[in-house]
Amino acid sequence: MIENATLKAFVPTVDPERARHFYVDVLGLEFVDVDPFAVTVRYGATPIRLVKVENLSPAPFTILGWDVTDIRRHVRQLADAKLPFMRYEGIEQDEDAIWTAPGGGRVAWFCDPDGNVLSLSEHPMPE
Repeated sequence: MIENATLKAFVPTVDPERARHFYVDVLGLEFVDVDPFAVTVRYGATPIRLVKVENLSPAPFTILGWDVTDIRRHVRQLADAKLPFMRYEGIEQDEDAIWTAPGGGRVAWFCDPDGNVLSLSEHPMPE
């Protein structure tokens, strides 16, 4: 099976250079490579290919997310870098646009320059 294979993520973009700037300079991911088809960045051991597409209709749901240990600190750092966080009608979010799930997990959503929905999540520690 594939349990020992390396996971790789793919994110569509109409402008690979703009995506590279966002993922490397704004989010702080590591630049790896560029080829005629994609820009590759890395988060930890996971490579993420920012794949060039001609047309893009972003999905209305999260396509890439990060688990963090202090969501408020991360949200505020990105907000200070002028990254707006999304607010959803019908979902109660606090002043930093963080939603607290019934089980205590917290989530905040934002978009990359192509409109792909990304998220930060903080989950309560098991007792």
